[in-house]
Amino acid sequence: MLIPCIDLQQGRVVQLERGRRRLLAIDDVLGVAEQFRSYPVMHVIDLDAAMRRGGNARLVRSICEWSRRSQGPRIRAGGGIRTVRRARQLVGCGAEKVIVGTAALRQGRANRPFLERLRAAVGRRRLIVALDSRGGRIVVRGWRQQLAQGPEKVIESLEPYCSGFLCTFVDAEGTMKGTNLDWFRRLRRLTPLPITAAGGIRSQLEVRALERLGMDAAVGLAVYRGQLR
Repeated sequence: MLIPCIDLQQGRVVQLERGRRRLLAIDDVLGVAEQFRSYPVMHVIDLDAAMRRGGNARLVRSICEWSRRSQGPRIRAGGGIRTVRRARQLVGCGAEKVIVGTAALRQGRANRPFLERLRAAVGRRRLIVALDSRGGRIVVRGWRQQLAQGPEKVIESLEPYCSGFLCTFVDAEGTMKGTNLDWFRRLRRLTPLPITAAGGIRSQLEVRALERLGMDAAVGLAVYRGQLR
């Protein structure tokens, strides 16, 4: 399954190269959401909240409410989810699942106390853990901080708290040069849980290759540039 992504920064839909250089910015956020109406699932990520530079909570809520009201794509929302209260808010306004990244880890290990509270509050089936990597090592805090370990060191310990993983190959994010299918093959061997792949996916060939691995593909720039229809 192909999942389009709406990344929010300063009130606009953006696409960034490796989480830094802005390649695209669109003011009409709900207009973009409407263009993705035919997809079954859509990711909505608050980049400002992830980077601790404010947030776009009202826009995320508007997209979730639009989806629920219009029977649009099921929304998986993430970016800066650091409290149980925020996760509950997202579920309450219509998000099907919440994506937790930085807060799922503490000192490079599963943040079990937080994850247990989160699981009790919204349920394991509503939780996705983001394990994003650059240079083979996990990156957190809006991809600004790199940990010493790779996803293979923590993924098993996170399985009891989530229904799947979002794994971004940050090295290729926003480059339109293609993703690293070998890396995703290695990830697939680490866990039986569903994995959504992201980062540099640019063609239907890659989407189909990921489908053969049993993975969904979360795609940003290639969708906006009309290369994946």
